Amino acid sequence: MPRLKRPRRPAPAAPPELIIEAGRTEAQYFRDLWRYRELFYFLAWRDILVRYKQTAIGVAWALIRPFLTMVVFTVVFGRLANLPSEGGAPYPILVFSAMLPWQFFSNALSECSNSLITNANLISKVYFPRLVVPTSAVIVSFVDFLISGLILLGLMAWYQAVPSWRVVTLPLFVAIAFAAAMGAGLWLAALNVQYRDFRYVVPFLVQFGLYISPVGFSSAIIPDRWRLLYSLNPMVGVIDGFRWAIIGGDVALYWPGFLLSLLLVGVLLVTGILYFRRMERTFADVI
Repeated sequence: MPRLKRPRRPAPAAPPELIIEAGRTEAQYFRDLWRYRELFYFLAWRDILVRYKQTAIGVAWALIRPFLTMVVFTVVFGRLANLPSEGGAPYPILVFSAMLPWQFFSNALSECSNSLITNANLISKVYFPRLVVPTSAVIVSFVDFLISGLILLGLMAWYQAVPSWRVVTLPLFVAIAFAAAMGAGLWLAALNVQYRDFRYVVPFLVQFGLYISPVGFSSAIIPDRWRLLYSLNPMVGVIDGFRWAIIGGDVALYWPGFLLSLLLVGVLLVTGILYFRRMERTFADVI
């Protein structure tokens, strides 16, 4: 009787190669950001769920807060102070076109400054590029920004305001706002780990910045001799850019101030990344 041949077992797969090399993590840091790209989504989605969990009206809070602020600013600056609008736009549109980038910026500062402290257990246990944490906080604020944009669309429909061709440049100013929020957020996130006093400083900065930025009024009312100095506030160029793109018409962009604000946003972003990377090695020990 012929003997049955047993099938040959496949050769065992070679174990994965483990390379331990000094400085390898540092050299591949930004490549790791792409490898951990799904972590951006999961952290941002978790924060969105936590923010609106067990709330009666849920995501509608992203609409109510900027709308009520716009109403207050319209009454105080437009009615009581009787400040002029810009480009013939209704005052609510003037205010809300500035409220959008400012709310995005201020929310990103608040979320970023506490992001590392909030995720302390995750940071101290596993490796991943720590830059993912504050960036996901900015993404959460950007989601609120997109939701709040529905109010602007409603206002423009109510007042029958038709945007000009400039509206196609709006993504450029959104990118500048994102860079400003990211740069300032990285600074505050790293500083808040080292100095816990910044948990009290950030709310003051947000409140103070709201009144020194041209949110409730047009920056055109600033005297010409002070406008360049006023543009040292990076959000001035961002807000003016939003109004230039959304309102159109006779709205003029003060180019020297805008370019100065753009330069400051670039410096803020680059230095924020460098400082965050410099302090990143100490986060697990300090937290």
